Amino acid sequence: MLFSDFYFLMIGAMISLVGMLFHGIVGQKKYMGIINQSDLEPLTKSLSLVAWHMFTVFLFGSTFTLAYVAYFPTYSIAAYPIIAVNLFGALLFIFLGLGKHKHLLKMPGAYLMGITALFAWLGIS
Repeated sequence: MLFSDFYFLMIGAMISLVGMLFHGIVGQKKYMGIINQSDLEPLTKSLSLVAWHMFTVFLFGSTFTLAYVAYFPTYSIAAYPIIAVNLFGALLFIFLGLGKHKHLLKMPGAYLMGITALFAWLGIS
C-alpha cells in the first residue's frame, strides 16, 4: 500500500465520521423535531426514527471499515461494499433529485457519499 492510499482511505473515513456525527446529532434533532410535531401515527414516528438512524449506523460502518482497511490493507476487499453503497446512494440522491424531489440536490447526501466512494476507491486502487 502506498503512503497516499492510506490518506485517501482516512479522508474517506473522516468524511463518513463527520457525516455520521452531523446526521446523528444535528440532523436527527431537526428531522425528528419536524416528525414529532406532525400528525403522523406514533408507530410511523418510531419507524421514521429507526430509518433515519439506519443511515447513521451505515456511516459508522463506513468510517470503521475504511479506517480498518487503511491500517490493514490486506483486507482491502472490505472497502468494495462501502464504495458500492456510497456510489449507489449518491446516484439515488441525484436520480431522485433530477425528478420530482429537487430538494435532494440541495442536501449534502449525494456529494458526501460520492466523495467518500471516490476516496475509498482511490485508496484501494
